[in-house]
Amino acid sequence: MTDLSQFNPNSASNPNNNIFGLPFQEDEARLIILPVPWEVTVSYTAGTARATDHIVKAALQVDLFDADCPISWKEGFFIKGIDKKILMKSDYLRKEAELYIDYISQGEDVNKNQFMCKSLKEINEGSKILNNWVYEHAVEILKKGKLMALLGGDHSTPFGYLKALGETKGSFGILQIDAHCDLRKSYEGFQYSHASIMYNVLEEIPQVEKLVQIGIRDYCEEEVAYIQSHTDRVITYFDKNLKERAYEGDSWKVIADEIVAQLPQQVYISFDIDGLDPKLCPATGTPVPGGFEADQIFYLLKRIIQSKRTIIGFDLTEIGVSENEWDANVGARVLFKMCNLLVASNHLEA
Repeated sequence: MTDLSQFNPNSASNPNNNIFGLPFQEDEARLIILPVPWEVTVSYTAGTARATDHIVKAALQVDLFDADCPISWKEGFFIKGIDKKILMKSDYLRKEAELYIDYISQGEDVNKNQFMCKSLKEINEGSKILNNWVYEHAVEILKKGKLMALLGGDHSTPFGYLKALGETKGSFGILQIDAHCDLRKSYEGFQYSHASIMYNVLEEIPQVEKLVQIGIRDYCEEEVAYIQSHTDRVITYFDKNLKERAYEGDSWKVIADEIVAQLPQQVYISFDIDGLDPKLCPATGTPVPGGFEADQIFYLLKRIIQSKRTIIGFDLTEIGVSENEWDANVGARVLFKMCNLLVASNHLEA
């Protein structure tokens, strides 16, 4: 157990400590954050693969007192180091993907271009390697009885973690906070695209019994058809409908409690930062007008805990890199809040 008697949570954060200036080693921490520097299949702007360093730096400015969870941090948060090999592989395959996307966007036939066929094969194989890498790390962390959070990278990154959770925790539901459905099948030919994460999860991880999506405001006909044909497993709260309900008098408490009621006992939070109003995350890969205030999401997550459901893990993805560090600042504060709530939902008995 870490001796906190000499640690002053009210002083400036020590950059020689771990994330948020906390003095925990990996074996002592209750919650382990796994950074995944991967953004191969992003379809608009890149940058999320390098978000972790910026978030860790911004996290030194986050005060440790959280009125909702004042003692959660004392159980320990620790972020693992960035795997440079994964980052290098992401950089290489990202260049391949950019050429491929440019090629198909002009209506060209991939099957007539041997180089493009090779690139597509390499990208899909690389994504499978990444999924297995995340899976193996998640299994190792969970077997130690730790809580785990995943920090992207793009939204394709948590697949392996979700697979490991299913094998470890049994059935659970996902609350997806996002501007996009991510229910496309093999988007742009990429099997494990960031735009296909929830399709792949529902098709390949049977322990996911329910997907509840909120804030969705950019989607295609194919995704609507999937939602309509899977009403037993997918419930989508479109941003437009949520806004109209608010305009017509429904309070956020009423809506939040309705959302919570759709979730099973065990809940995983998949938080694509573009689910927020883009004024909070302008450098995210695919920003869309609309979305939530951060406090709305924090309130919703608190209502999940108050309902006696258990948050079993979360990912935070698609945080961009901006010159003024605003995205990293917001990302760090969202990360801290979610770490606190995850620990609060799983407090160890004294």
